[in-house]
Amino acid sequence: MIRLHKPRLRQLRIVALATTGLLVASALVAPASNAQTVPQAAPAPALTNTIPGVDEIVSSPNLRQIANVPKVAPLDATNSDIAFQGRYAFAGNYNGFVIYDISRPSAPTVVSRVLCPGSQNDISVHGDLLFLSTDSSRSDDSCNSTTQGADVKESWEGIKVFDIKDKANPRYIKSVETACGSHTHTLVPGKNNKTVYLYVSSYSPRAEFPDCQPPHDSISIIKVPVKKPTDAAVIAAPNLFPDGGFPGSGTGSATTGCHDITVYPAKDLAAGACMGDGILLDIKNREAPRVINRVRDEVNFAFWHSATFNNAGTKVIFTDELGGGGAATCNETVGPNRGADAIYDISGRGNARKMTFRSYYKIPRANADTENCVAHNGSLIPVLGKDIMVQAWYQGGISVWDFTDSANPKEIAFWERGPLSADRPVGGGTWSAYYYNGHIYSNDMVKGLDVLELNDWRTWTAKLTRYQELNVQTQPSYLGW
Repeated sequence: MIRLHKPRLRQLRIVALATTGLLVASALVAPASNAQTVPQAAPAPALTNTIPGVDEIVSSPNLRQIANVPKVAPLDATNSDIAFQGRYAFAGNYNGFVIYDISRPSAPTVVSRVLCPGSQNDISVHGDLLFLSTDSSRSDDSCNSTTQGADVKESWEGIKVFDIKDKANPRYIKSVETACGSHTHTLVPGKNNKTVYLYVSSYSPRAEFPDCQPPHDSISIIKVPVKKPTDAAVIAAPNLFPDGGFPGSGTGSATTGCHDITVYPAKDLAAGACMGDGILLDIKNREAPRVINRVRDEVNFAFWHSATFNNAGTKVIFTDELGGGGAATCNETVGPNRGADAIYDISGRGNARKMTFRSYYKIPRANADTENCVAHNGSLIPVLGKDIMVQAWYQGGISVWDFTDSANPKEIAFWERGPLSADRPVGGGTWSAYYYNGHIYSNDMVKGLDVLELNDWRTWTAKLTRYQELNVQTQPSYLGW
């Protein structure tokens, strides 16, 4: 979700979006001096106008809900991201996090709830360690902190580290303050088993914020010794945009940092979604990532939000969080190419690699004007021989779609709840929808944890892949053909 200004208040803007035929003509920059024009896209089909009733569930025949675990106090704030390890799912919430036992996907149970306020509480796990992002200015680094303005020098935000060896009793063991906080973070395994790194993404600097000074064109890199995590510390803050990044426009956000980074460690690659820029990075040296290509879309992208590679590392999908996650952008007004995914092919080798735009993808269903809906967090489904992912669209629900043909993506399954209100805009819907070991897990901002089962001949080979640990922004590779 977009942070629009500090002290970390998320504004909900009601915008609009989505249907027929808008022709695409986006400008891309590969670096800034090398402008290209995006080929025109074919007209999109008209949206389906079958909007379900309040809380009514509709889906394609091949995707069904098998479980739901509602939120309860004190973790009754907004749900956020999810990580996985063995038989456990770790779900973020603006008030802390929940650990679920998912050994029976049709009947998840709560193992523990940890109260530790500090939005967004973006989450990742590694071994006995859990990392939590705090991107709201707090009075101190404790789990008993209160809201305090970012204009106060003593205020804190950054990364919290927990020991989760005992899943029923997680222990808070370390904090690391980072410039402008930690909106999201990405766990990056080191080249040995002794170290992990966190690439911390944050943005929205202001001159009156002592710990978040402009221009802030950097990320923070935290080095964590696995056997001595209390020694975790910021060891670098590389400037990814020495020329200042995209300056912003009437339709697109200025780059003042990154929103999210997805790494593909097996290929030493990363993709950064950085507000006004999409970047490809070489991360062979984990402590000194290098930008090797950059793209922009000055026509249809408002806010570069997140990224997903295909398994071969020859494509990358960027999402546009038009409206900051609080807008009704899947309706009949804005068009099919905004608030959507953009698919780029990656060509070349080494430092000569570049990203080339191929097409947009957006859910083909109209939502009510009371529903916030836009492209959000998703994951690759480990299907052999095809490129298929599952993705959250807030109140637009969950979409499973095939981008094997980069120029012609298509939906193959969907699941959706009706609006929270038929009369007024109410924020909610699925924040993250990820495939893990045979099932899709969705952290709904309001309704809690949903578990879905996908039964489709095009995806059955995904059941052959099992992960012991999954942080989606640390993208694993799987056996392909």
